[in-house]
Amino acid sequence: MTHDAPIYLDHNATTPLLPECLDAMLPFLREHFGNPSSGHVYGTRARAAVAQAREQVAALLGCDADEVFFTSGGTEANNLAIRGVGEAAGERRQLVTTVIEHPATARPCDWLEKQGWRVTRLGVDTEGRARLDEARDAVNADTALVTVMHSNNETGVYQPIAELARFAHAAGAVIHTDAAQSLGKTPVDVRELGVDLLSVAGHKLYAPKGVGALYVRRGTPLLPFALGASHERGLRPGTENVASIVGLGVACEVAGRDLEAVASRMRVRRDLLWERLASAIPGMALNGRLDLCLPNTLNVRFPNVFGDAVLAGTPEVAASTGSACHEGHESASAVILAMGIKLDAALGTVRLCVGRGTTAEEIERATVALVRSWKRLTGP
Repeated sequence: MTHDAPIYLDHNATTPLLPECLDAMLPFLREHFGNPSSGHVYGTRARAAVAQAREQVAALLGCDADEVFFTSGGTEANNLAIRGVGEAAGERRQLVTTVIEHPATARPCDWLEKQGWRVTRLGVDTEGRARLDEARDAVNADTALVTVMHSNNETGVYQPIAELARFAHAAGAVIHTDAAQSLGKTPVDVRELGVDLLSVAGHKLYAPKGVGALYVRRGTPLLPFALGASHERGLRPGTENVASIVGLGVACEVAGRDLEAVASRMRVRRDLLWERLASAIPGMALNGRLDLCLPNTLNVRFPNVFGDAVLAGTPEVAASTGSACHEGHESASAVILAMGIKLDAALGTVRLCVGRGTTAEEIERATVALVRSWKRLTGP
């Protein structure tokens, strides 16, 4: 990245497309344009490419290929999981989630609530983790689904998914987790987690936008909420987005191959950013804990200022005050408030997310720019 371009520290919002993904996709945008459902050679080539991508996604998740269903992204995967379980739930009519979910999970839960479901929203502790004591009390014989994100998109904090899975299964319920932010940054194995459903978003993983996947454990009761032909074994109708699916497959393969090295490098960069900011700004504070969150994510509170004002004074840095899905209005993040942070302090929040390619030199330049902006806002 040149010095003329802003330093990109918003990788939790979206990631650049890996060159390997683009190279793999181009033939399926040009000569291999067939419909995977067609019986001729154009169709069989596309179908084989989709099958290979399914294997690549499954390898990263630790599941079988026939448990992977392609979608248009994480939002559709979450809707398919939550509303699909709702359609198949029978007499069970309770859902357990948290107060810190992304809108792609929270809104489908709200929809079920309007259909007469009882929705229990767990609180979080001061570190931003779902309260297991509340979960233990909430999950019961009427619970059909527990849906909790694997890591929070704003703070990066990991949620206790394996423990929640045990609660859910003991009550005969299904558990879903949105792992959009986690894949490619930390190990995610569906068998170790014990989840029945897991959502993938391609554009958080250096794959294209507009493609994702849903892991569905074999035997999990799930019905489609969109109706059409029998694509994706009847669970997700619509002709497959072959080129983007190919890109997602390659992104998953690269993520699995490079995971440990990339995570370590991002953690070093993230920790350097925190050390530089904390040493230069008295009263700088963390939201969450670095040892309990994604290795690339730094969510901080600049003292005595609005976070968006800090960023407005820092055109050299591309970052956000929270989720990219609810930017555009000045209010404190509900996630940060749920952790018990007071409103005036929460308004100083900025989310800084490094990526695979972030350099130490970029971290140094970003720190200088952010500190300069803060000092302008707080100086005499």
